[in-house]
Parts: sequence; C-alpha cells; structure tokens
Amino acid sequence: MRLVIARCQVDYIGRLTAHLPSARRLLLVKSDGSVSVHADDRAYKPLNWMSPPCWMVETTEDETINWVVTNKAGEELRISIDEVELDSSHELGIDPGLVKDGVESHLQELLAEHVSTLGEGYTLVRREYMTAIGPVDLLCRNADGGTVAVEIKRRGEIDGVEQLTRYLELLNRDPLLAPVSGVFAAQVIKPQAKTLATDRGIRCLTLDYDVLRGTDSTEFRLF
Repeated sequence: MRLVIARCQVDYIGRLTAHLPSARRLLLVKSDGSVSVHADDRAYKPLNWMSPPCWMVETTEDETINWVVTNKAGEELRISIDEVELDSSHELGIDPGLVKDGVESHLQELLAEHVSTLGEGYTLVRREYMTAIGPVDLLCRNADGGTVAVEIKRRGEIDGVEQLTRYLELLNRDPLLAPVSGVFAAQVIKPQAKTLATDRGIRCLTLDYDVLRGTDSTEFRLF
C-alpha cells in the first residue's frame, strides 16, 4: 500500500463529474490498483475513489505531479499534486478477512441456499462478492434481472446500513451491474437503522433463524 499526504486537486470525469479544490489530503494506492482520496473527517468514507480494474499513469509537469487513474469504462480520476509531505509504501501481506460470528455466518449460508426468501424470482449470483472495500454478503438477481446486493447481520444497526450504502455506491459505478439495489437483512433491525435504510431506498428484511433452519413455519416478516 502506498500512502501519500499531499496538497492536491481532484477531478472525477465519467457519467458524473466531481471537483475537489486544492487542499491537504491522504491518497491511498492499494495493490489491487484502487486509488482513494481521504480528508481528515468522514471516518472511513473517501471523498472520491477509483475501484479496480483500473490503472494509473503518473507524470510531472512544471513541478506539478499528475495522476490519471482510468477504469475499464473510460472514467478518470485526475489528481494534481502541488506539494508532497509524505510518500511511503508498505507491504501489508494477505489479510485473513472479516470473521463473522457463527450465527451471522450461518444466516448467510442459509439465505444463499433459500434465496427465494428475498422474493419470488430471486437467484443467487455469488456469495462473498468481492469489492475494493470488502465482500458483499450476497449478490443476487431479482425477478426483473436487476442486481441486488444483500448485507446480512445478526443485529441490524446503523453501521450495517452505512456499510451496505458504501457497497451500493461502489457497485453502481460498474456499468455491467448497475443499477444495483440493496436489501438489509437481520434477525433484529433497530428502528433507527430501518429509518435510515428506507430513506436511502434500501429494503429491510427481518430473518427468523429457526425458520431458515427449517425448525418452524416458513412465514417471514418483511418491512
């Protein structure tokens, strides 16, 4: 991983355009080729980014360092660096990934096996669909052929909705998948999380662990 702290200007050019005026920021370049731009706030969420597959060309002109990061759709993330304060590279090795607790992991397996729980006509594309910021629990297709990302939790809270929101923002940049809708599935969903999900157009699904295991009726509660 390459870490760069620099004063820079950032422009995103694609289906939409976005501009970040010159300011001090953290630039992350990961081994998968992804590039993300961070400010000293917003917790985990970058100001802008380019996810793989993509490639970067770095040039220097009149003491300004220019990065042009291009993805397979031809979209560009252009970063103009005026002043570099830190530029370092680090080898992190292979990450073991997030280890889910037993119930949450089993819920994912069961829902993948009984994907029709999500709705009539749903089909499973893949479990643990990898993105530049982590794996989506389930990637599915609905009856209309639309892509659906499913985040599964034992207890559904605001953090889980935020996590799914980040996945959706990233997945919707892929023209082969977009438009991508979201389903937030959990055994219990807190009211605040449900309100936030609904506001963002994410459907909530309450799961009954015993029902999924076949030890109770097959009735599910949808919200």
